[in-house]
Amino acid sequence: MPHNSNHPSRSDRPNRRRFLEFSTAGLAAAALIDLDSDAALGQTKGGPAFAVPGGPRVKRAVHISLIGGLSHVDSFDYKPALNKLHGKPIPDSVKPDTFFGSAGMMRQSEWKFRRRGASGLWVSDLFPHLASVADELTVINSMFSETANHTPATFVQNTGFQSNGFPSLGSWLSYGLGTESDSLPAYVVAPDTRSLPSSGASNWSSGFLPARHQGTIFRSGPQPIRDLFPAEPTSPRAETAARQLLAKLNRSHHARFGENDLLAARIRAYELAARMQTSVPESVKFADETTATHELYGLENPETVDCGRRCLLTRRLLERGVRFIQLFSGGAFGGKPRHGWDGHENNARNHGREAKMIDQPVAALIKDLKQRGMLDDTLILFTTEFGRSPFTHAPPKVLGLGRDHNPEGFSAWLAGGGLRKGVAYGATDEVGWRSVENRVSWHDFHATVLHLLGIDHERLTFYHNGIERRLTNVHGNVLKAILM
Repeated sequence: MPHNSNHPSRSDRPNRRRFLEFSTAGLAAAALIDLDSDAALGQTKGGPAFAVPGGPRVKRAVHISLIGGLSHVDSFDYKPALNKLHGKPIPDSVKPDTFFGSAGMMRQSEWKFRRRGASGLWVSDLFPHLASVADELTVINSMFSETANHTPATFVQNTGFQSNGFPSLGSWLSYGLGTESDSLPAYVVAPDTRSLPSSGASNWSSGFLPARHQGTIFRSGPQPIRDLFPAEPTSPRAETAARQLLAKLNRSHHARFGENDLLAARIRAYELAARMQTSVPESVKFADETTATHELYGLENPETVDCGRRCLLTRRLLERGVRFIQLFSGGAFGGKPRHGWDGHENNARNHGREAKMIDQPVAALIKDLKQRGMLDDTLILFTTEFGRSPFTHAPPKVLGLGRDHNPEGFSAWLAGGGLRKGVAYGATDEVGWRSVENRVSWHDFHATVLHLLGIDHERLTFYHNGIERRLTNVHGNVLKAILM
């Protein structure tokens, strides 16, 4: 059919995509979208279908994820036998199956271990500030993972599966519990400013869950969310007209094409963004915090300011109803020095640098939540995708300076409500190579986290491709021994 110049072509006709691309009212325009109120908020209320008896111990959680592999034998898993074996060949009891195939001589911890607090929990000098809150920690020294490769191991830590495409822990919590705030997301991600973790946003993906449950990135600084505000000022009249037009386009699109999860999620994102134009600036307004609080989080120190700002933002977002916040320490593994905890070349230098960035801010978050009466109903997780070897990453019979990957045994800790405090659970062998007592898989860890938040991990499911999927797959046992 010949083109009629008196009528606009299909590409020239107004539609919601072109409108969102070119409207200066952009985000705020979505505030008047006609949606069912519960759907607009994306709230899925927890109910008896998957609730645990007795209800939740906590109502919100923070996950601090150390990318690259924290050395447990240098931090929370005291192994005095390494002092005697330092510089000696690997004993016969250790059968190294290393990721890079390089197993040098045994190496002692680079930091002195001490008993801390009234509990006497072992914590090394790598984390002096965390050592000061040892009586709040519940340390698991018997973690193990399914892989020694960073990316799949990080996926397992976040989603329970080695491949991408599965919902993260934060997405499952958003799906199961919803949000307590109608002006902030249920699930917030605060990455390291140096780089994103390997595979980036796949680590906070909603997978096959409705798209509205994916994590929302908050960056450090006065503008934590990109493009939250229009590039140019908009008059109230233009903004009102834009809202009305967008609402009309949305209704028309819905009438023509019916339900679409991705589109509905995008509509909700724009609607939420309009409300966030007010809530976010208030949330990141650190000027109303006391000088003592700034000092507590290390905001005046160049080494701690990035993590300090993200930890203080975390406390402020928790106060305002955000359900789950994930902070990353370290990122993708290229560059020199490495942006993370991957201490192959020189573990002491690598870990010493990274620990200085996060030790004070993370301890400050615990202290601040406790003094505000929030720690009892908050859960803090401190994890890494795997540990590091008790021998060096070097050719055989060489005493190198670095440590290799070790998925066979490593440490994580939790803090907050519902936990036995100042205790260590499980154990690796005498040199810290392999978990041997009360072994804890990621499925067990996730099952325990869900339990503390009032969720039965076997009953929180989502039907996808003919399978009732869940975070813990077909595995997982709640670690009742660490619960109060």
